[in-house]
Amino acid sequence: MRVLIIGSGAREHALAWTLARDGRASARFCAPGNPGIGQVATPVPIAPTDLDALAAFARQERVDLTIVGPELPLAHGLADRFAAEGLLLLGPTRAAARLETSKAFAKAFMARHEVPTARFRTCSSPADARQAVEELGVPVVVKADGLAAGKGVVVAMDPVAALSAVEAAMVAREFGDAGATVVVEEFLHGEEASFFCLCDGTRAVPFGTAQDHKRAYDGDRGPNTGGMGAFAPSPLITPEVHERVVREIVEPVLDGMRAEGAPFRGFLYVGLMLTADGPKVVEFNVRFGDPEAQVVLPLLDDDLVSMLAEAAAGRLERRRGRFLPQARVGAVLASGGYPGRFEKGKIVAGLDEAGTIEDVVVFHAGTAAAGGRIVTDGGRVLTVVGGGRDHRAAAARAYEAIGRISFDGMHYRRDIGRKALG
Repeated sequence: MRVLIIGSGAREHALAWTLARDGRASARFCAPGNPGIGQVATPVPIAPTDLDALAAFARQERVDLTIVGPELPLAHGLADRFAAEGLLLLGPTRAAARLETSKAFAKAFMARHEVPTARFRTCSSPADARQAVEELGVPVVVKADGLAAGKGVVVAMDPVAALSAVEAAMVAREFGDAGATVVVEEFLHGEEASFFCLCDGTRAVPFGTAQDHKRAYDGDRGPNTGGMGAFAPSPLITPEVHERVVREIVEPVLDGMRAEGAPFRGFLYVGLMLTADGPKVVEFNVRFGDPEAQVVLPLLDDDLVSMLAEAAAGRLERRRGRFLPQARVGAVLASGGYPGRFEKGKIVAGLDEAGTIEDVVVFHAGTAAAGGRIVTDGGRVLTVVGGGRDHRAAAARAYEAIGRISFDGMHYRRDIGRKALG
Protein backbone atom coordinates (compact mmCIF):
# COMPACT_ATOMS: atom_id res chain seq x y z
CA MET A 1 0.00 0.00 0.00
CA ARG A 2 1.22 3.50 -0.89
CA VAL A 3 0.69 5.91 2.01
CA LEU A 4 0.88 9.71 2.33
CA ILE A 5 1.18 11.28 5.79
CA ILE A 6 0.31 14.96 6.21
CA GLY A 7 2.37 16.95 8.71
CA SER A 8 5.88 17.65 9.94
CA GLY A 9 5.97 16.97 13.65
CA ALA A 10 6.94 14.19 16.03
CA ARG A 11 3.44 12.68 15.75
CA GLU A 12 3.92 12.28 12.01
CA HIS A 13 7.42 10.87 12.57
CA ALA A 14 5.89 8.29 14.93
CA LEU A 15 3.29 7.35 12.32
CA ALA A 16 5.92 7.00 9.58
CA TRP A 17 8.24 5.03 11.90
CA THR A 18 5.44 2.64 12.84
CA LEU A 19 4.52 2.07 9.20
CA ALA A 20 8.17 1.48 8.29
CA ARG A 21 8.61 -1.00 11.15
CA ASP A 22 5.47 -2.87 10.10
CA GLY A 23 6.59 -3.12 6.46
CA ARG A 24 3.13 -3.36 4.88
CA ALA A 25 3.31 0.18 3.46
CA SER A 26 5.38 -0.35 0.31
CA ALA A 27 5.81 3.41 -0.27
CA ARG A 28 5.69 6.12 2.39
CA PHE A 29 5.50 9.85 1.69
CA CYS A 30 5.19 12.74 4.13
CA ALA A 31 4.18 16.31 3.30
CA PRO A 32 6.23 18.22 4.22
CA GLY A 33 8.07 15.96 6.68
CA ASN A 34 11.28 16.72 8.59
CA PRO A 35 14.84 15.29 8.71
CA GLY A 36 13.86 12.48 11.07
CA ILE A 37 10.86 11.51 8.98
CA GLY A 38 13.18 11.53 5.96
CA GLN A 39 14.90 8.44 7.39
CA VAL A 40 11.71 6.35 7.11
CA ALA A 41 9.63 8.12 4.43
CA THR A 42 10.07 10.39 1.41
CA PRO A 43 9.58 14.08 2.28
CA VAL A 44 7.30 16.02 -0.08
CA PRO A 45 7.64 19.84 -0.10
CA ILE A 46 3.90 20.61 0.06
CA ALA A 47 2.27 22.62 2.83
CA PRO A 48 -0.40 20.71 4.83
CA THR A 49 -3.02 23.33 3.89
CA ASP A 50 -2.33 23.33 0.13
CA LEU A 51 -5.34 21.17 -0.73
CA ASP A 52 -4.89 21.39 -4.50
CA ALA A 53 -1.25 20.31 -4.44
CA LEU A 54 -1.89 17.49 -1.96
CA ALA A 55 -4.73 16.07 -4.04
CA ALA A 56 -2.66 16.34 -7.21
CA PHE A 57 0.28 14.56 -5.56
CA ALA A 58 -1.96 11.76 -4.27
CA ARG A 59 -3.32 11.18 -7.78
CA GLN A 60 0.08 11.42 -9.44
CA GLU A 61 1.76 8.97 -7.03
CA ARG A 62 -1.24 6.60 -6.92
CA VAL A 63 -1.48 6.98 -3.14
CA ASP A 64 -3.79 4.36 -1.63
CA LEU A 65 -4.27 6.03 1.75
CA THR A 66 -3.62 9.51 3.15
CA ILE A 67 -3.29 10.01 6.92
CA VAL A 68 -3.76 13.50 8.36
CA GLY A 69 -1.66 14.34 11.42
CA PRO A 70 -2.43 17.98 12.44
CA GLU A 71 -5.79 19.68 12.84
CA LEU A 72 -5.41 22.62 10.45
CA PRO A 73 -5.79 20.67 7.15
CA LEU A 74 -8.96 19.10 8.56
CA ALA A 75 -10.31 22.51 9.51
CA HIS A 76 -9.64 23.62 5.91
CA GLY A 77 -11.65 20.69 4.51
CA LEU A 78 -8.91 18.36 3.24
CA ALA A 79 -11.06 15.30 3.91
CA ASP A 80 -13.93 16.80 1.92
CA ARG A 81 -11.61 17.61 -0.99
CA PHE A 82 -10.14 14.11 -1.12
CA ALA A 83 -13.58 12.49 -0.87
CA ALA A 84 -14.83 14.61 -3.78
CA GLU A 85 -11.97 13.23 -5.90
CA GLY A 86 -12.41 9.62 -4.79
CA LEU A 87 -9.17 9.59 -2.78
CA LEU A 88 -9.07 7.56 0.45
CA LEU A 89 -8.15 9.68 3.48
CA LEU A 90 -8.24 9.04 7.22
CA GLY A 91 -9.60 12.11 8.96
CA PRO A 92 -12.96 13.77 9.59
CA THR A 93 -14.76 16.15 7.27
CA ARG A 94 -14.79 19.85 8.06
CA ALA A 95 -18.24 19.45 9.64
CA ALA A 96 -17.13 16.54 11.84
CA ALA A 97 -13.89 18.32 12.74
CA ARG A 98 -15.92 20.99 14.55
CA LEU A 99 -15.62 18.75 17.63
CA GLU A 100 -12.14 20.29 17.88
CA THR A 101 -12.22 23.42 15.75
CA SER A 102 -15.12 24.99 17.68
CA LYS A 103 -15.32 24.70 21.47
CA ALA A 104 -18.80 26.21 21.29
CA PHE A 105 -19.99 23.55 18.85
CA ALA A 106 -18.45 20.75 20.90
CA LYS A 107 -20.06 21.89 24.16
CA ALA A 108 -23.49 22.39 22.54
CA PHE A 109 -23.17 18.99 20.84
CA MET A 110 -22.38 17.32 24.17
CA ALA A 111 -25.37 19.02 25.77
CA ARG A 112 -27.65 17.81 22.95
CA HIS A 113 -26.45 14.22 23.25
CA GLU A 114 -26.03 14.06 27.04
CA VAL A 115 -22.28 13.49 26.97
CA PRO A 116 -20.87 14.22 30.45
CA THR A 117 -18.84 17.45 30.57
CA ALA A 118 -18.43 20.59 32.68
CA ARG A 119 -21.24 23.13 33.04
CA PHE A 120 -20.62 26.01 30.62
CA ARG A 121 -21.75 29.23 29.01
CA THR A 122 -21.00 30.24 25.40
CA CYS A 123 -20.35 33.97 25.23
CA SER A 124 -20.33 36.27 22.20
CA SER A 125 -19.42 39.49 24.01
CA PRO A 126 -17.10 40.50 26.87
CA ALA A 127 -20.14 41.43 28.97
CA ASP A 128 -21.64 37.96 28.49
CA ALA A 129 -18.32 36.37 29.48
CA ARG A 130 -17.95 38.50 32.61
CA GLN A 131 -21.46 37.51 33.66
CA ALA A 132 -20.66 33.83 33.03
CA VAL A 133 -17.57 34.10 35.26
CA GLU A 134 -19.74 35.55 38.02
CA GLU A 135 -22.39 32.84 37.61
CA LEU A 136 -20.02 29.87 37.52
CA GLY A 137 -17.62 31.18 40.15
CA VAL A 138 -13.89 30.57 40.45
CA PRO A 139 -11.85 28.62 39.72
CA VAL A 140 -13.15 28.76 36.17
CA VAL A 141 -11.87 27.88 32.69
CA VAL A 142 -11.94 30.38 29.80
CA LYS A 143 -11.56 28.90 26.31
CA ALA A 144 -11.27 30.62 22.95
CA ASP A 145 -13.85 29.06 20.65
CA GLY A 146 -11.56 28.46 17.66
CA LEU A 147 -8.13 26.95 17.07
CA ALA A 148 -5.42 28.82 18.95
CA ALA A 149 -2.38 26.53 18.63
CA GLY A 150 -2.97 25.08 22.10
CA LYS A 151 -2.77 28.52 23.76
CA GLY A 152 -6.42 29.52 23.94
CA VAL A 153 -7.30 27.94 27.29
CA VAL A 154 -6.82 29.67 30.66
CA VAL A 155 -7.51 28.04 34.02
CA ALA A 156 -8.29 31.04 36.22
CA MET A 157 -8.01 30.54 39.96
CA ASP A 158 -9.39 33.99 40.88
CA PRO A 159 -11.73 36.59 39.32
CA VAL A 160 -8.89 38.88 38.23
CA ALA A 161 -7.26 36.10 36.19
CA ALA A 162 -10.63 35.11 34.70
CA LEU A 163 -11.48 38.64 33.61
CA SER A 164 -7.96 39.10 32.25
CA ALA A 165 -8.42 35.97 30.13
CA VAL A 166 -11.69 37.34 28.77
CA GLU A 167 -10.01 40.66 27.99
CA ALA A 168 -7.09 38.97 26.22
CA ALA A 169 -9.31 36.78 24.04
CA MET A 170 -12.24 39.05 23.24
CA VAL A 171 -10.89 42.62 23.45
CA ALA A 172 -7.14 42.42 22.76
CA ARG A 173 -7.84 39.55 20.30
CA GLU A 174 -4.61 37.76 21.20
CA PHE A 175 -5.94 34.69 19.34
CA GLY A 176 -7.44 36.58 16.43
CA ASP A 177 -10.89 35.49 15.29
CA ALA A 178 -10.56 32.32 17.40
CA GLY A 179 -11.34 34.46 20.47
CA ALA A 180 -14.36 36.32 19.08
CA THR A 181 -16.48 33.82 21.00
CA VAL A 182 -15.40 32.19 24.25
CA VAL A 183 -16.64 29.30 26.32
CA VAL A 184 -16.61 29.80 30.08
CA GLU A 185 -16.92 26.56 32.00
CA GLU A 186 -16.73 25.26 35.52
CA PHE A 187 -13.43 23.93 36.81
CA LEU A 188 -13.51 20.15 37.13
CA HIS A 189 -11.69 18.46 39.99
CA GLY A 190 -9.96 15.14 39.38
CA GLU A 191 -7.18 13.47 37.39
CA GLU A 192 -6.68 14.00 33.64
CA ALA A 193 -6.12 11.25 31.08
CA SER A 194 -6.34 10.80 27.32
CA PHE A 195 -8.43 8.11 25.64
CA PHE A 196 -8.00 7.35 21.93
CA CYS A 197 -10.32 5.63 19.47
CA LEU A 198 -10.08 4.85 15.78
CA CYS A 199 -13.49 5.47 14.21
CA ASP A 200 -15.11 4.54 10.90
CA GLY A 201 -18.28 6.62 11.22
CA THR A 202 -20.24 3.89 12.97
CA ARG A 203 -17.82 1.84 15.05
CA ALA A 204 -14.95 2.80 17.35
CA VAL A 205 -11.89 0.71 18.14
CA PRO A 206 -10.19 1.73 21.42
CA PHE A 207 -6.64 2.73 20.50
CA GLY A 208 -4.69 3.22 23.70
CA THR A 209 -4.56 5.60 26.64
CA ALA A 210 -1.97 8.10 27.84
CA GLN A 211 -1.33 11.06 30.14
CA ASP A 212 0.04 14.32 28.79
CA HIS A 213 2.06 17.04 30.56
CA LYS A 214 0.97 20.47 29.32
CA ARG A 215 2.81 22.79 31.71
CA ALA A 216 6.31 23.92 30.78
CA TYR A 217 8.08 23.07 34.04
CA ASP A 218 8.36 20.25 36.58
CA GLY A 219 5.51 19.80 39.01
CA ASP A 220 2.97 21.11 36.47
CA ARG A 221 4.18 24.70 36.86
CA GLY A 222 4.59 27.45 34.30
CA PRO A 223 2.66 28.29 31.13
CA ASN A 224 0.71 25.81 29.03
CA THR A 225 2.49 24.34 26.03
CA GLY A 226 1.62 22.01 23.18
CA GLY A 227 2.80 19.19 25.45
CA MET A 228 6.14 18.60 27.21
CA GLY A 229 5.85 14.82 27.37
CA ALA A 230 3.54 11.89 27.92
CA PHE A 231 3.42 8.31 29.11
CA ALA A 232 1.34 5.30 28.12
CA PRO A 233 -0.71 3.48 29.10
CA SER A 234 -2.56 5.52 31.73
CA PRO A 235 -2.99 3.58 34.99
CA LEU A 236 -6.03 5.76 35.68
CA ILE A 237 -8.03 4.07 32.90
CA THR A 238 -9.11 0.93 34.71
CA PRO A 239 -11.34 -1.63 32.94
CA GLU A 240 -14.35 -0.05 34.65
CA VAL A 241 -13.41 3.47 33.55
CA HIS A 242 -12.65 2.17 30.05
CA GLU A 243 -16.12 0.67 29.76
CA ARG A 244 -17.80 3.86 31.01
CA VAL A 245 -15.88 6.06 28.57
CA VAL A 246 -16.94 3.89 25.63
CA ARG A 247 -20.57 3.63 26.78
CA GLU A 248 -21.15 7.18 28.05
CA ILE A 249 -18.91 9.21 25.74
CA VAL A 250 -17.55 7.51 22.62
CA GLU A 251 -20.72 5.73 21.48
CA PRO A 252 -23.00 8.77 22.03
CA VAL A 253 -20.53 10.95 20.11
CA LEU A 254 -20.46 8.60 17.12
CA ASP A 255 -24.23 8.15 17.18
CA GLY A 256 -24.79 11.90 17.54
CA MET A 257 -22.42 12.90 14.75
CA ARG A 258 -23.99 10.37 12.41
CA ALA A 259 -27.51 11.56 13.32
CA GLU A 260 -26.47 15.16 12.61
CA GLY A 261 -25.19 14.25 9.15
CA ALA A 262 -21.46 14.36 9.89
CA PRO A 263 -20.25 10.77 10.50
CA PHE A 264 -16.90 10.80 12.29
CA ARG A 265 -14.02 8.92 10.67
CA GLY A 266 -10.50 9.14 12.00
CA PHE A 267 -8.81 9.32 15.38
CA LEU A 268 -10.99 10.64 18.18
CA TYR A 269 -8.96 11.98 21.11
CA VAL A 270 -11.05 12.27 24.27
CA GLY A 271 -9.42 14.48 26.89
CA LEU A 272 -10.89 13.25 30.17
CA MET A 273 -11.23 14.50 33.71
CA LEU A 274 -11.83 11.57 36.05
CA THR A 275 -14.08 13.18 38.64
CA ALA A 276 -15.88 11.83 41.71
CA ASP A 277 -18.98 11.64 39.48
CA GLY A 278 -17.22 9.65 36.77
CA PRO A 279 -15.34 10.51 33.57
CA LYS A 280 -16.18 13.85 31.95
CA VAL A 281 -14.96 15.39 28.69
CA VAL A 282 -12.50 18.27 28.96
CA GLU A 283 -12.01 18.52 25.20
CA PHE A 284 -12.04 16.58 21.96
CA ASN A 285 -9.30 16.47 19.36
CA VAL A 286 -10.09 15.03 15.93
CA ARG A 287 -6.62 13.57 15.31
CA PHE A 288 -3.99 11.65 17.24
CA GLY A 289 -2.36 13.59 20.05
CA ASP A 290 1.16 15.00 20.13
CA PRO A 291 3.10 13.91 22.24
CA GLU A 292 0.70 11.04 23.01
CA ALA A 293 1.12 9.40 19.59
CA GLN A 294 4.84 9.08 20.26
CA VAL A 295 4.24 6.88 23.33
CA VAL A 296 1.14 4.98 22.17
CA LEU A 297 2.29 3.91 18.68
CA PRO A 298 5.49 2.13 19.85
CA LEU A 299 3.23 -0.13 21.95
CA LEU A 300 1.08 -1.15 18.97
CA ASP A 301 1.31 -4.84 18.14
CA ASP A 302 -1.06 -4.78 15.19
CA ASP A 303 -1.29 -4.04 11.46
CA LEU A 304 -1.54 -0.25 11.55
CA VAL A 305 -1.94 0.45 7.85
CA SER A 306 -4.80 -2.06 7.45
CA MET A 307 -6.60 -0.65 10.49
CA LEU A 308 -6.32 2.90 9.20
CA ALA A 309 -7.47 1.93 5.71
CA GLU A 310 -10.48 0.07 7.14
CA ALA A 311 -11.47 3.10 9.21
CA ALA A 312 -11.07 5.48 6.26
CA ALA A 313 -13.27 3.23 4.12
CA GLY A 314 -15.94 2.86 6.84
CA ARG A 315 -15.28 -0.83 7.36
CA LEU A 316 -13.48 -1.34 10.69
CA GLU A 317 -13.40 -5.06 11.50
CA ARG A 318 -11.51 -5.15 14.83
CA ARG A 319 -12.99 -4.58 18.28
CA ARG A 320 -9.80 -3.07 19.68
CA GLY A 321 -6.16 -2.70 18.72
CA ARG A 322 -3.54 -5.08 20.12
CA PHE A 323 -0.88 -3.45 22.29
CA LEU A 324 2.21 -4.77 24.03
CA PRO A 325 1.88 -5.23 27.84
CA GLN A 326 4.64 -2.69 28.42
CA ALA A 327 5.05 1.05 29.03
CA ARG A 328 6.48 4.02 27.14
CA VAL A 329 7.59 7.40 28.49
CA GLY A 330 8.40 10.31 26.17
CA ALA A 331 9.93 13.66 27.14
CA VAL A 332 9.99 16.67 24.82
CA LEU A 333 13.24 18.58 24.33
CA ALA A 334 12.30 22.20 23.70
CA SER A 335 14.06 25.34 22.54
CA GLY A 336 15.07 27.90 25.16
CA GLY A 337 12.20 30.29 25.76
CA TYR A 338 9.43 27.94 24.56
CA PRO A 339 6.44 28.36 24.70
CA GLY A 340 7.39 32.02 24.34
CA ARG A 341 9.92 33.44 21.91
CA PHE A 342 12.87 31.26 20.96
CA GLU A 343 15.76 31.16 18.51
CA LYS A 344 16.23 28.62 15.73
CA GLY A 345 19.31 27.15 14.11
CA LYS A 346 20.98 25.64 17.19
CA ILE A 347 23.09 22.57 16.36
CA VAL A 348 21.70 19.35 17.85
CA ALA A 349 24.38 16.93 19.08
CA GLY A 350 24.21 13.36 20.36
CA LEU A 351 21.35 11.95 18.30
CA ASP A 352 23.34 8.92 17.12
CA GLU A 353 24.54 8.18 20.65
CA ALA A 354 21.01 8.40 22.07
CA GLY A 355 19.74 6.05 19.36
CA THR A 356 22.10 3.28 20.44
CA ILE A 357 20.30 2.78 23.76
CA GLU A 358 18.03 -0.27 23.77
CA ASP A 359 14.30 0.46 23.50
CA VAL A 360 14.77 4.17 22.79
CA VAL A 361 13.36 6.09 19.81
CA VAL A 362 13.98 9.77 19.11
CA PHE A 363 11.19 11.42 17.13
CA HIS A 364 11.90 14.71 15.34
CA ALA A 365 9.53 17.67 15.50
CA GLY A 366 11.10 21.12 15.11
CA THR A 367 14.30 20.17 13.28
CA ALA A 368 15.94 21.09 9.99
CA ALA A 369 19.05 20.03 8.08
CA ALA A 370 21.78 22.66 7.57
CA GLY A 371 25.36 22.14 6.48
CA GLY A 372 25.19 18.41 7.06
CA ARG A 373 23.99 18.91 10.65
CA ILE A 374 20.61 18.74 12.38
CA VAL A 375 19.55 22.11 13.82
CA THR A 376 16.58 23.34 15.81
CA ASP A 377 13.68 24.73 13.79
CA GLY A 378 10.79 25.01 16.24
CA GLY A 379 9.69 25.24 19.85
CA ARG A 380 9.34 21.53 20.47
CA VAL A 381 12.42 20.03 18.87
CA LEU A 382 12.45 16.30 19.71
CA THR A 383 10.48 13.70 21.65
CA VAL A 384 12.74 11.10 23.29
CA VAL A 385 10.81 7.90 24.03
CA GLY A 386 11.97 5.11 26.30
CA GLY A 387 10.36 1.70 26.65
CA GLY A 388 10.31 -0.93 29.38
CA ARG A 389 8.29 -3.45 31.31
CA ASP A 390 6.85 -0.61 33.43
CA HIS A 391 6.82 3.18 33.57
CA ARG A 392 9.84 3.36 35.89
CA ALA A 393 12.03 1.38 33.49
CA ALA A 394 10.72 3.31 30.49
CA ALA A 395 11.42 6.67 32.11
CA ALA A 396 14.95 5.59 33.07
CA ARG A 397 15.73 4.74 29.45
CA ALA A 398 14.24 7.97 28.13
CA TYR A 399 16.27 10.13 30.49
CA GLU A 400 19.44 8.13 29.88
CA ALA A 401 19.07 8.95 26.19
CA ILE A 402 18.30 12.61 26.91
CA GLY A 403 21.60 12.79 28.77
CA ARG A 404 23.40 12.19 25.46
CA ILE A 405 21.60 14.92 23.49
CA SER A 406 22.39 18.61 23.66
CA PHE A 407 21.73 21.92 21.94
CA ASP A 408 22.08 25.49 23.09
CA GLY A 409 19.17 26.50 25.32
CA MET A 410 17.66 22.99 25.50
CA HIS A 411 15.11 22.57 28.27
CA TYR A 412 12.82 19.71 29.26
CA ARG A 413 10.80 18.41 32.16
CA ARG A 414 12.51 15.91 34.42
CA ASP A 415 9.34 14.42 35.89
CA ILE A 416 7.61 12.88 32.88
CA GLY A 417 6.10 9.56 33.94
CA ARG A 418 6.34 10.24 37.67
CA LYS A 419 2.55 10.38 37.99
CA ALA A 420 2.36 6.76 36.86
CA LEU A 421 4.49 5.68 39.83
CA GLY A 422 1.81 6.59 42.37
